Amino acid sequence: MPNLKNQLTDYVKAVTKQQPAAIGLTVYPDDTFLVSFPRSGNTWTRFLVCNLINPDDPVNFAQLESRIPEIYFVTDRKLRSFPRPRVIKSHECFDPRYKRIIYIVRDPRDVFISYYEFQLKRRAISDDCTLEEFLPCFMESGIEPKIGSWRDHVVSWTVARGGGENFLLLRYEDMIADPRKESTKIASFLGLDCSPERMALAVELSTADRMRQLEKEQSRQWKATRTTRQDKPFVGKAAAGGWKSTLSQSCVARIESAWGTVMRSVGYELTTANQPVGR
Repeated sequence: MPNLKNQLTDYVKAVTKQQPAAIGLTVYPDDTFLVSFPRSGNTWTRFLVCNLINPDDPVNFAQLESRIPEIYFVTDRKLRSFPRPRVIKSHECFDPRYKRIIYIVRDPRDVFISYYEFQLKRRAISDDCTLEEFLPCFMESGIEPKIGSWRDHVVSWTVARGGGENFLLLRYEDMIADPRKESTKIASFLGLDCSPERMALAVELSTADRMRQLEKEQSRQWKATRTTRQDKPFVGKAAAGGWKSTLSQSCVARIESAWGTVMRSVGYELTTANQPVGR
């Protein structure tokens, strides 16, 4: 659409002035970072981790930044006052200062749809912007250039840290299919109680239904949604494979052609086998 570039430029300028500088973060050796490309399940994972750490005091959106803060919402001075060891949310590409990583990856075809919906919620794009029109911006990192594309983000972490003992890779789709199993991986990585009872309780306290209800009650209390459109939810369908019924074949082909090799490397099958595959 003709005005999309101008819309995005104005939006980036506006939010950049409001956000604390993530690069100024003081990193401690006992920090654990929850890292993902945006709209890949990071907030859900934050809920799970909070409820694994303290199931007797279930987290909600109003408390989330005081338990597992996001580096874009909290100043470094305030972060330094958090009790250690800290668990911190980040969307940054590879940062050598991050020593312990829980990395969440999601099928980029589903990420694209969720990312598009979130930009509508943030008013970064207008309602008349279609998925087809938005795809080039998504693939070229038009809204958050410092984070890079989905491909850049995944490669930066999996190549640099993949397979290391301080790197836990979670797939959103596996978390959907068997949340107790994946929660056990998280608890073990963090040195927490891995009893089946604790896993079951943490999962129950972190369901999409509970998060949706909390969002309805607390959307104005959480920094990520406080000033966004209230007619569009932050917590999505919490499902995998929605792209199959939503995206056009041309959108799917473009994503798979550009990012196919990386998609395969993290377990995602391609549907356009005859398309040239990017690295």
